[in-house]
Amino acid sequence: MSDHRQVLDEVRRGMIPAHIYNDAEVFELEKGRLFRRAWMFVAHESEIPQDGDYVVRRLLNDSFIIARDSKGDVRAMFNMCLHRGMQVCRAEMGNASNFRCPYHGWSYRNDGRLTGLPFHQEAYGGEAGFQRRGQTLLPAPNLASYNGMIFISLDPQAPPLEEFLGDFRFYLDFYTKQSRSGLEVRGPQRWRIKANWKIGVENFAGDMYHTPHTHASVVDIGLFREPKAQKRKDGATYWATCGGGTTYKLPPGTFEERMRYVGYPDEMIDRIRNVWSPEHLRVVGDDGFMISAASCFPNMSLVHNWPKIQDSDDVLPFISIRTWQPISENETEVYSWFAVDAAAPEQFKKDSYKAYLMCFGSTGMFEQDDVENWVSLTNTAAGSMARQLLLNSRMGLLADDTPVVNALPPEQFHGPGTAQVGYNENNQRAILRMWADHLQMPPVAAAAAAMGTQLNGITPLVQTNGTSECEAAFKEAQA
Repeated sequence: MSDHRQVLDEVRRGMIPAHIYNDAEVFELEKGRLFRRAWMFVAHESEIPQDGDYVVRRLLNDSFIIARDSKGDVRAMFNMCLHRGMQVCRAEMGNASNFRCPYHGWSYRNDGRLTGLPFHQEAYGGEAGFQRRGQTLLPAPNLASYNGMIFISLDPQAPPLEEFLGDFRFYLDFYTKQSRSGLEVRGPQRWRIKANWKIGVENFAGDMYHTPHTHASVVDIGLFREPKAQKRKDGATYWATCGGGTTYKLPPGTFEERMRYVGYPDEMIDRIRNVWSPEHLRVVGDDGFMISAASCFPNMSLVHNWPKIQDSDDVLPFISIRTWQPISENETEVYSWFAVDAAAPEQFKKDSYKAYLMCFGSTGMFEQDDVENWVSLTNTAAGSMARQLLLNSRMGLLADDTPVVNALPPEQFHGPGTAQVGYNENNQRAILRMWADHLQMPPVAAAAAAMGTQLNGITPLVQTNGTSECEAAFKEAQA
């Protein structure tokens, strides 16, 4: 890996150096050039519905308190005391008006403002020695939300979230807009796997090819209505801006009939029809494609599926959101949320949750099938022979890069981006091209944040797409 340019060039042409799935030097590049720059999903607003609610989430080695403050604003604050660096909040979730550092007792409001400093006069000479007013926990450089999904970027110069998501927002809406009530989420379940984080991202982005082999037993036992896993090839894969996914080809019928086919009751179908755009309705009703798994660069994936949960032919859909949090080059922590329309009937919510647990919970059948492969791949990638092997990820391309199957015309696929029917690795290549582009960028410069500087009483603002006003004020104060 002494010259990573050659590795990245190989990745861009679809020939993947096997060792990138278990290489410490690659992981260091990812930490400094990718995860310091991209927008990453950390929480959903329904996890913190009341003033004072908070969750604690990690982005690699950085811990953040995601809180709804006493005025109802959502904030993301670096979980480190300004004094000696202790974690301010040790619980993973809860409700609090204040956070108190257990080391020396400094305390902060749930909007991040420093309010309590023991022996302020005796130890510091009061405001003359340390100006408490205006001090806050360090805010995330960028914080924004989309359809209730909260994202953080550690890059102060990151593009606006909606620009970063681009046309992939259209597909996010399938998962996150089923009524005007929005989503409610449960979880996250959290577990670790001894596998590289990129493998899961690629798998969820577009790997329909593994289903007839890896998941054949799940289909054979009758968990799904379709009798053959090979029918996955009849679906389309799509890619739009920063993410892509897979679809199932539905049997002929109207929009309502196709939604009933995957298990939605009429009352939910009516609400969905009222919030989806005409193009969303056409993808299902006219084109006959139902969205399934997807990934959004760099490390968020989504699932929409409809297994049988009772001893009958009835199926029930579920939605899941997950992130692949890297621990090292060969270990990943999975955060997995169950998501459901907040306005759905209570029985539907209960049954949908059972369907999620059965398929993609920590002990789900699909989950166990997949992880067995990913762990094996990661272990093998650590060997010396893996440095000699280029993995062929050119499915769907001829030798001259001509597509094996042409993209669907707009009248056959009404969603944005590019879509193709059949097995291919277009989305995996697209994800890895973005990965390669980020690794070729310079590291994100991190400005030192010297605490003890007056910030003119300006406190962090939230859900801004560019540099927050607090960050701007801090830079001005430092200049």
